[in-house]
Amino acid sequence: MDEQQLRARSGGRCELCGDDAGLGIYRVPHSEGQGDADILVCGSCRSQLEGEVPLEENYWRCLGDSMWSPVPAVQVQAWRLLKRLSAETWAQDLLDMLYLEEDVRQWAEQGAPVAEGDRVVQRDCNGVELRAGDTVTVIKDLDVKGTSIVAKRGTAVRGISLTDNPEQIEGRVNGQRIVILTRFVKKSG
Repeated sequence: MDEQQLRARSGGRCELCGDDAGLGIYRVPHSEGQGDADILVCGSCRSQLEGEVPLEENYWRCLGDSMWSPVPAVQVQAWRLLKRLSAETWAQDLLDMLYLEEDVRQWAEQGAPVAEGDRVVQRDCNGVELRAGDTVTVIKDLDVKGTSIVAKRGTAVRGISLTDNPEQIEGRVNGQRIVILTRFVKKSG
């Protein structure tokens, strides 16, 4: 779905918080095999979703409205955020009320946060633990699937995001958000 269609669907507002500033497309992670996984989000939501800034618990009280969206991708993202914030009483209450169709729930659970004891740890090529927001350097030229982009050896990838796969991280290369195998990066600094 292109941005114009998303703006029409959302009424020109963020599909999570309702703000109308700095809107852009956000692809809900772990959406392989799903229908439309794009939602329209504002800059504030995007920066928290991508791990650029920590989640602000009270900011996400807006999910009490957006979780009722008829759009599966919005439902999935709302469920995942509520799951991450479930230590907050209000978030757990909303999560208890949220009903998802079986296929939507399975999609949501694919990217669900894991308990701290079950935490996935990503390590670079040297075995150094990676954290969200770290800067890494690509150690080998990498072709990016589905594009003509090549992530050249020595490229710095700043502000990485972690995934639930211990062998993958996400980051921006040439302005495009991509998945990178951890064995091809080393932590900088």
